[in-house]
Amino acid sequence: MDFDGGKRVFNRLGPNQQTDNRNQKVCFHWRAGNCNRFPCPFLHRELSAPANGTASSKRPYGFATDDQRSTMARRGGGGFNTWGRGGGGRGGNVLNNNVVKKDKICNFWVQGSCSYGEKCRYLHSWCTGGCFAMLTQLEGHQKVVSGIALPVGSDKLYTGSRDETVRVWDCQSGQCAGVIKVGGEVGCMLSEGPWMFVGLPNLVKAWNVQTSAELSLNGPVGQVYSLVVGNDLLFAGTQDGSILAWKYNAASNCFEPAASLQGHTSAVVTLVVGANRLYSGSMDKSIRVWNLENLQCLQTLTDHRDVVMSVLCWDQFLLSCSLDKTIKVWAATESGNLEVTYTHNEDHVC
Repeated sequence: MDFDGGKRVFNRLGPNQQTDNRNQKVCFHWRAGNCNRFPCPFLHRELSAPANGTASSKRPYGFATDDQRSTMARRGGGGFNTWGRGGGGRGGNVLNNNVVKKDKICNFWVQGSCSYGEKCRYLHSWCTGGCFAMLTQLEGHQKVVSGIALPVGSDKLYTGSRDETVRVWDCQSGQCAGVIKVGGEVGCMLSEGPWMFVGLPNLVKAWNVQTSAELSLNGPVGQVYSLVVGNDLLFAGTQDGSILAWKYNAASNCFEPAASLQGHTSAVVTLVVGANRLYSGSMDKSIRVWNLENLQCLQTLTDHRDVVMSVLCWDQFLLSCSLDKTIKVWAATESGNLEVTYTHNEDHVC
């Protein structure tokens, strides 16, 4: 599926005040870290934001921009990295003031203390090639891993498993820093702000990774398969087809039951929030669209012929995948209802 036309270069934030003679576009190959053209007709740097600081972003739902991610990666903050686009990656020698990178990650950048910035001879990126590469393998769980979470600003990765444990991993060494026995199979995990949520049978556990506070959210019937946060509410999809909602009360430092959304006839296995809507996918083969303001069901999508395993909001589209071996792309009509605009069938893949 190619919705963007396979663009070779990217228009960024408009021309900068110090315009040079090159085309005011950022080189696609430079951003990927593998431009070998000299001289290159396109820019080997990100453009500055407009003076009024009101540049818009095409990234929906509050994702960080490329510039923000690059800056945070260089500072070592928030766990962001540039995924192969930061720091240039332009070779092994110095040519015309363009630093050619060695195929080695900068140790000082990893520690957040490299003072050379783009002039550094080593990579400021975890990715050292044109594709993803495995850094390490985390071993220890005895059964299926059913949840992964990386809290913002934390140097710890959390993984949950059907073996009834949550393991804590050190992001720098890759070593297991602790094992938490949760007393039930982990169905899902979610991190939001300082809170870590773990879906268990008949229960959602909540940990505050900053204060170490631990809370138990009661109400679910059966395994909790999915968790998402939207409109200041925590939603949990459960085995009996219900979607339960809690609201955090800062005064009492607890999560209070807010609503129970009914309609699905089987387990709710996936939840996503986008455009003031909650989308739920279920083992009953349907997707339900809920209004986040009044929590009413607006539409039920029944085009899939098997369990809906995952839903995703992307730009103005809703994407869904199912055990019927299809991925469907949904778009809103003039009436506001969602209809399928594209279906990818796995049976037709070469």
